[in-house]
Amino acid sequence: MWCERVRGQAAHRLRPIAEKGEPGRVNRPLLAELGRLGLLDRLFPHQGRPSATELCLLRESLARECTEAETALALQGLGGHPLLRSPKLAARWLPGITTGGVVAAFALTEPDAGSDAAALSLRAEPAPDGDGWRLTGTKCWISNAPEADLYTVFARTTPGAGSRGVTAFAVPADRPGLTGERLEMLSPHPIGRLDFDAVPVGREDVLGEVDHGFRVAMSTLNLFRPSVGAFAVGMAQAALEAAVAHAGSRSAFGGPLKDLQSVGHTLAEMATRTEAARLLVLAAARAYDTGAPDIAKRSAMAKLFATETAQYVVDAAVQLHGARALERGHLLEHLYREVRAPRVYEGATEVQRSIIAKELYR
Repeated sequence: MWCERVRGQAAHRLRPIAEKGEPGRVNRPLLAELGRLGLLDRLFPHQGRPSATELCLLRESLARECTEAETALALQGLGGHPLLRSPKLAARWLPGITTGGVVAAFALTEPDAGSDAAALSLRAEPAPDGDGWRLTGTKCWISNAPEADLYTVFARTTPGAGSRGVTAFAVPADRPGLTGERLEMLSPHPIGRLDFDAVPVGREDVLGEVDHGFRVAMSTLNLFRPSVGAFAVGMAQAALEAAVAHAGSRSAFGGPLKDLQSVGHTLAEMATRTEAARLLVLAAARAYDTGAPDIAKRSAMAKLFATETAQYVVDAAVQLHGARALERGHLLEHLYREVRAPRVYEGATEVQRSIIAKELYR
């Protein structure tokens, strides 16, 4: 019932705002509406741990009707969750994040440190006066950059220490020395590059503990990784429904398209894979919620299978529709551009396979 209500809100209140937004730019009215509906607030429970299951149901429901709203919500959560490691910073920033007035961003990826996040090279060097650090380097392919108001930034405080020498900082966008530029990408979401030129940060900006920021990053990703799969399932379900409707109404070779055995078998495969992906995502979410020891493996399996499944289902739906699905503005043309990126971000498909293989020998 709750999922149906969210889908209705996405279709009738969020999608019209999303359609008025400029591709590749932060849609602040859309974020504000997500805040008014109370959906952003659900990302940050006032007591206890966040629910991965609720997050997955929320993201799938939004994705089925409005991918722009789904992504805007997810990016607020991803950028805001590390703030929970600092009660003072959470109290300062989360009220704005949950109303949509403050745009948050998760700044982990670098030009030479994408899937290998432990190879971060953005430097956090001690300030000359001994007061805090100065951040120098580049972050790239950062969602909501360069328009975000607050960045969760992961920088190297101890050279040569691998994942143990990284610290997480909350960096407001107006800090001196912080600049950025937009990047034009396949999907219509805001993403950009950030350049840090001796950007000042202090101990009051640290999230968690000094040199333990990688733990902050991984705990955030462990929560959100299954829900990337939920986003993919939502897109797959939307594509499946479009394909079923089209095959039932389109006539070809003297009868409905759905009566062709090859078409029916394709639809059956699409439906089966989508449902299997959904169940795998929910199993991973439950593992997170119950504190299961194999959460890393389950999250990797969910993201891997769901994102690969969504790519297959959307592509198959396009094939069943033919040329009309490739017209600009068609639902499937939109989903085709959307579905590619989740196989890369928050750990590429190959990384998920490596995680799973490693966990099998524990």
